[in-house]
Amino acid sequence: MTDIALNELLASSYDQALERLRNALASAGRAQDAAKLLAVSKTKPAAMIRQAWQLGQREFGENYLQEALEKQTELADLDGIVWHFIGPLQSNKTRSVAEHFDWVHSVDRLKIAKRLSEQRPTHLAPLNICLQVNISREESKAGVPPEELEALARKVATLPNLHLRGLMAIPAPAEGVEAQRQPLAALREGFTALQNALPEAPLDTLSMGMSDDLEAAILEGATLVRLGTAIFGARQTA
Repeated sequence: MTDIALNELLASSYDQALERLRNALASAGRAQDAAKLLAVSKTKPAAMIRQAWQLGQREFGENYLQEALEKQTELADLDGIVWHFIGPLQSNKTRSVAEHFDWVHSVDRLKIAKRLSEQRPTHLAPLNICLQVNISREESKAGVPPEELEALARKVATLPNLHLRGLMAIPAPAEGVEAQRQPLAALREGFTALQNALPEAPLDTLSMGMSDDLEAAILEGATLVRLGTAIFGARQTA
């Protein structure tokens, strides 16, 4: 496929993703600016991110640190680009994440939060943090258990150089909107409880919903929906 055809395909996919978001917000009776897309760009080349930026996308999510750092260097000329780290975060990676990202969605331990706070350069704005919640209680998934969320949030909210902005979750797959809504509703309820418990924290972000459950996530109050394949297409293999 030619570069022109690939560019046209990405433009079409991006338009369709935006339209799907707009339709979901309308169906949920929410304002059109109540949620936005986070383009999950892991494994995608910098050229595709550049084109998505040219189409108006500004928020990009990366899972793999070294790959992300290389793309950030290549795309350093793009104004207003916002980098979200959404993958598992180990202690030996916190410094690079603290230095090069605007958001981290995968904080589920106080140790990681403390390292991010200590390693965030003081000339940068505070690092925006979402706590990852294991809302479906899957043994294979990262995330703080729901019953431990408030205690962790209270401690993270006191750390300098961080802004606790909200919650993130990756629920277990489910068939149908109503089944999909159940864990998302539990996350929303936990978010509301956290807002009441920590009124001084800038809690305004629910990072939930992907290609398969976007509509359910919007119905349950998502403010940031993570879409990868729906925007960039399936991962190309050799």
